Amino acid sequence: MAAHDHEIVSIYGHSESQKDELMNRAPECVLMWGTNDGWPVGVVHSFVWHEGKVWITFAAHRHRASAIRRDNRVSVTVSGATSQDPACPRGAVTLKGRATFHDDDSIKEWFYRALSKKVSPNSKEGEDAFYDLLDSPLRTIISVAPEKWISFDAEKSQKDRMGLLNDEEKTPPLSSDSERMNKERARRGLETRDPEQT
Repeated sequence: MAAHDHEIVSIYGHSESQKDELMNRAPECVLMWGTNDGWPVGVVHSFVWHEGKVWITFAAHRHRASAIRRDNRVSVTVSGATSQDPACPRGAVTLKGRATFHDDDSIKEWFYRALSKKVSPNSKEGEDAFYDLLDSPLRTIISVAPEKWISFDAEKSQKDRMGLLNDEEKTPPLSSDSERMNKERARRGLETRDPEQT
């Protein structure tokens, strides 16, 4: 691989099973939304990955609650670097999706318990204490159903730099690498490149 091939990164996507592992094993995510004046903002949250959705909780009086109710388009980023679990895939994923609010008691009960177990997996006392902390009348829950994924498998990238990654392990290049990159290279007076030839 040429020294400048680091420009093409969409070929290092996670498999579906890797994404699922990362979402289950990573402890935190960054929830991002747009403010009323157009600023993008993100906050770190503990989360639960359940039935193909990201589940997050925060107090209903936070600015993010009113912002997301106004425009429920959000993004969530999860990085394997935050995990102490050696089985957690390396790299990161970002998903774009729409948030749905949940305030019914049945969802609060299972979600608070699931999040508490995730935060304190080795301590029932810690789990119960966190559950009590979450069980607040001002708290709300959102679920985010992914509509688009952006994925980067750091292990694949490293293997490719070492000449150890098979072409079958690579994911198809996205338009950023198959189209936009060559437009930018041409704009800068550089030779165009075939993203399939890496």
